[in-house]
Amino acid sequence: MTKLLIAVDIGNTNIVIGLFQGRVLRHEWRLATQAGRTADEYGLMVHELIRNTGSPSPSDAIISSVVPNLTPAFVGLLHRHYHLTPHVVSHTSPLGLAIGYPNPEEIGADRLVNAAAAYEAYGGSLIIVDFGTATTFCVVSADGTYLGGVIAPGAAIAADALTARAAKLSKVEWVRPPTIIGRETTGSMQTGIIQGHACMVDGIVRLIQQEVGSRCRVVATGGLTPLIAPATETIETIRPHLTLEGLALIAERLRKKPVPRRSGRSKPPSQTTRNS
Repeated sequence: MTKLLIAVDIGNTNIVIGLFQGRVLRHEWRLATQAGRTADEYGLMVHELIRNTGSPSPSDAIISSVVPNLTPAFVGLLHRHYHLTPHVVSHTSPLGLAIGYPNPEEIGADRLVNAAAAYEAYGGSLIIVDFGTATTFCVVSADGTYLGGVIAPGAAIAADALTARAAKLSKVEWVRPPTIIGRETTGSMQTGIIQGHACMVDGIVRLIQQEVGSRCRVVATGGLTPLIAPATETIETIRPHLTLEGLALIAERLRKKPVPRRSGRSKPPSQTTRNS
């Protein structure tokens, strides 16, 4: 049996954990990110989740984290429960990309992982949109250079700010209304939150393509993708597990060092493609 990899993506809102057999995602879990939770608490949760699958213990581990305070906790729990020393992704990891960024250590690990996975799957030119706590845009050139991107407030942050600062507005269900013009407050807010965010995405994508001077494939991932991506015009491909796929890719490259930058295009099956 192929050895198992545990891949951990520590985000500001959720911690996503994947259990891989080779490059195949066998199990996935989402935990709420809580900085006050101890390593022992997280360790017991992770151990129980894996035990309930009936799978053997993982033999390899990799972490992507944008929450520095939680990184040592997961490094420690993986060592304590599984005697593993996980690779923590940074700009020095085998991404298969050149970094055209003045201070590459500033780039969020999740953004690098997304770019690596998308470039491996499709080649360039690329724009990767990640709908998370923030909505991020990463740009990869045709020759595989990570150029940079855009960071915008996520749709959930915008919605929370709206209801917190407007006394007569309450939280609404996240459903895309059938019309743009709202006939009551709830529908008006739903359009503003969902379609408004989608229009922001389309606008930024078009500005990026204008600046780089070429059309880019636009790939979307992140927890809010199923809600917002259908309301956009520019997103073509939805990859719900892009970050975990990138972690599995980097872990494979670490096992096979050294690895040159690649330009091949292999397309794993878990994808949804939309017409732009």
